[in-house]
Amino acid sequence: MIIDAVRNNAEWCQVMCAAHGHPGTFGARAWTSTRRTPLYYPDAVTLTEDADVKDVLDGIDRTTPGASVKDSFARLDLAAEGFRLLFEASWIHRPAGLPAAAPAGEWRAVRTPDELAAWALAWSDGDEDEAALFRPELLVDPATTVVAGYGPDGRVLGGAVLSGSDTVTGVSNLFTAGDTDPVQVWSGCLGLIASDRPVVGYESGDDLTAALAAGFQEAGPLRVWLDA
Repeated sequence: MIIDAVRNNAEWCQVMCAAHGHPGTFGARAWTSTRRTPLYYPDAVTLTEDADVKDVLDGIDRTTPGASVKDSFARLDLAAEGFRLLFEASWIHRPAGLPAAAPAGEWRAVRTPDELAAWALAWSDGDEDEAALFRPELLVDPATTVVAGYGPDGRVLGGAVLSGSDTVTGVSNLFTAGDTDPVQVWSGCLGLIASDRPVVGYESGDDLTAALAAGFQEAGPLRVWLDA
């Protein structure tokens, strides 16, 4: 299942980069981008356990600091190449067929640029520069669904991005707004995914705890490295 989660996540990175006008390249063992990727997105993602340092570094731009590598199987040591470990996390997997609890609020797909702008501001906690990451091009990508929950007053309660691939649906960028319970956000998002689809993603810390409470299981470690 890790392989499915890794591929799904790399495909989402490709969608985000394409929305910004510069898609990356899928190789046999890694996805890479020759141009610096959007904020918070890796410049390379390992796709197989046997991917090596050359697979990721040969395909990215290191002319300025800040390139990052998602080491999907936690197998690479990039310290000798001038990188530092940015964070560690766990891939998560939720089997098909599990019921999702009924969430509070109305949960639906974001459809318009204005709705996406409001969603992005809630995701970024009001930071307009960060909110600009989510461009309207995402709304026309057939594999991507931006999900939001709304309270009775129309306030955004939370949301996430759903990324469909051949075998799984990925959940990323999950967030809560105000005092919304993260488990409620998971329930709202899961309720919009077909019950016969396994669901994958990755989380760490308290976010991982909330995912486990929503029926996910840990599937394996990953690391993200940053070029200092």
